[in-house]
Amino acid sequence: MAEGSFLLHAKHPPAGDQPDAIARLIDGIHQGKTHQTLKGVTGSGKTFTMANIIHRLNRPTLILAHNKTLAAQLYQEMRRFFPENAVEYFVSYYDYYQPEVYIPGSNRFIRKDSAINAQLERLRLSTTKSLIERQDVIVVASVSSVYGLGSPDAYRALQLHLTVGDVVSLGEIETRLGQLHYEPAGGVLSRGSYRIQPHKVEIFPADSEVLAITVILDNQQTITQLQQVDSATGQLQGELTHYRVSPKTLYSTSPDQIERACREIEVELEQQTARLSSQNLIAEAARLYERTTRDLEMLRQQGYCSGIENYGSYLTGRDPALPPTTLMDYLPKGGLLFIDESHVMVPQIHAMFKGDQSRKETLIDYGFRLPSAKYNRPLNFSEFEKIKPQTIFVSATPGEYELKRSGGVAVEQIIRPTGLLDPEIEIVPLAETQSDLLRQIRERTARNERVLITTLSRRSAEELYQHLTDKGIRCQYIHSDVKTDDRVEIIGQLRRGELEVLIGINLLREGLDIPEASLVAVLEADHAGFLRSSEALIQIIGRAARNANGKAVLYADKVTPAMKLAMDESLGRRQKQMAYNEQHKLKPVSSSRAMEAVTAQGHPDIQSENLCATLANLCSQITATEHELLQQAAEGQSERVADLRLKLDSLYRQYIFM
Repeated sequence: MAEGSFLLHAKHPPAGDQPDAIARLIDGIHQGKTHQTLKGVTGSGKTFTMANIIHRLNRPTLILAHNKTLAAQLYQEMRRFFPENAVEYFVSYYDYYQPEVYIPGSNRFIRKDSAINAQLERLRLSTTKSLIERQDVIVVASVSSVYGLGSPDAYRALQLHLTVGDVVSLGEIETRLGQLHYEPAGGVLSRGSYRIQPHKVEIFPADSEVLAITVILDNQQTITQLQQVDSATGQLQGELTHYRVSPKTLYSTSPDQIERACREIEVELEQQTARLSSQNLIAEAARLYERTTRDLEMLRQQGYCSGIENYGSYLTGRDPALPPTTLMDYLPKGGLLFIDESHVMVPQIHAMFKGDQSRKETLIDYGFRLPSAKYNRPLNFSEFEKIKPQTIFVSATPGEYELKRSGGVAVEQIIRPTGLLDPEIEIVPLAETQSDLLRQIRERTARNERVLITTLSRRSAEELYQHLTDKGIRCQYIHSDVKTDDRVEIIGQLRRGELEVLIGINLLREGLDIPEASLVAVLEADHAGFLRSSEALIQIIGRAARNANGKAVLYADKVTPAMKLAMDESLGRRQKQMAYNEQHKLKPVSSSRAMEAVTAQGHPDIQSENLCATLANLCSQITATEHELLQQAAEGQSERVADLRLKLDSLYRQYIFM
């Protein structure tokens, strides 16, 4: 496969509104537009549209998602679309995270507490390695991507390069592995460890899922073989000519950098303790001195300490006046950015900086951290705007910001390739909620269909869960305290039929893809507030749009303005969809997204240079045809547009199935 090429695996070509959306968005990219908006209804195949754009443009891509559940879903879909390419997943590696906080009013300090998910940590390391070494990379990331990381230049400098034919001693390899924070293996070779034997070094890279590296040297200390082996069985998986061992942590730094940083931290510590003492804040000065001195001792001894991120500006040597280094700095030049569910993601990025700085200012004032801790921070929104590449916002309900940045124009994707319509909407009085809900659930479960219920609070979700369980309904709930892996498993159980009902709050809104769900029940739909705004209701109702029997029930005593807007929007779309189906003799068919997970093992290189040349030629034909289609559509040449769409369909089929 040619370097940087993205080979899309798909069972069907673009259909419905997808061809027009793909054409317009690619045309906008070629015109140099910095921002575009894809306004696509649930079930219209926005992810497939994104995949086609990546496939056609062959540009490294970052996709931002606003929660781990949605990010995991997008990651799995992109892995299915691009098995030959590097599809990576970058979210917070904490299952649980409580940042250190000081509450002056009660004189209460809450220590940092966290539970690191080793698999998520590995995936983060795999992400940075791919971005450093490859061009054919797609990264699905959460807001974690706008937080400070170690420098990509420092990351590259620390990588241990192993090449067949190089002369290097076992001692040199061991020293370099120590600098990468790798540890000698005691018994079983584990991730981030190594084992040295005569003429051989076994390394289990921190970013690898199952494959370890065996380095074999001769008597002259020349590397004669580099082997990839199964870490569990030791079975040979392949021979390599070169391999780069990457750091075990994204905050890895050389011993010289650490010592220089420690000296600079000591200078700031002296200045800050003097300032606090001059203000008669003796306890605060003593606290700061004790905590920082302990961290410095750990840094010098182990090259790492708890809370090392608070010293990031010294360890990277980066000017604190500059924006922090983030995952976006690892994205190769010419990259592309998709912001999925942008109406949620954009405000989330806005809020991160302010919350982070407010918490740290209190810690600094009371002697828990040095002032430089403020430089370990997420990007503020203006910095994010400056650093991001060409951007496509993706949402069923784009916000004012996205539309403004896109020049007031949104590329619409309303027609679903499956012919599915926006769901019917029914309003039921609040007094009938429990009896009607139970009846509706039993109707759906009798047809082996699933039900999604959205409540207003965690407490009401748990109470409803208990009530339905008592009635013999197999159900579960999802809220913010449910771990990422558990959320994914719960959704899998629902799809497999092990559960019949899923209850949630905000997590039942954007991006949840469950084709088996034919009913969405919205409790207290007439409640005023964010969770029942018109945008929120449109998103919630859309969860039933992937099933031919899709229906939304709003439990309410009155029709609020938000409800009316949502219902009018849905009805308008439904009428357009029905007209399209009638014109094209299309019968609605429920979505059938595959359940199977994709493994992280390697895939064979199936694309020859001749095939690449053919694909490049087809790509040129498609682009030219799309450009002509846009021109003819603007001139109102409907017959010519219809002919061009048929031609495009033929070209798409050749391109995708080749």
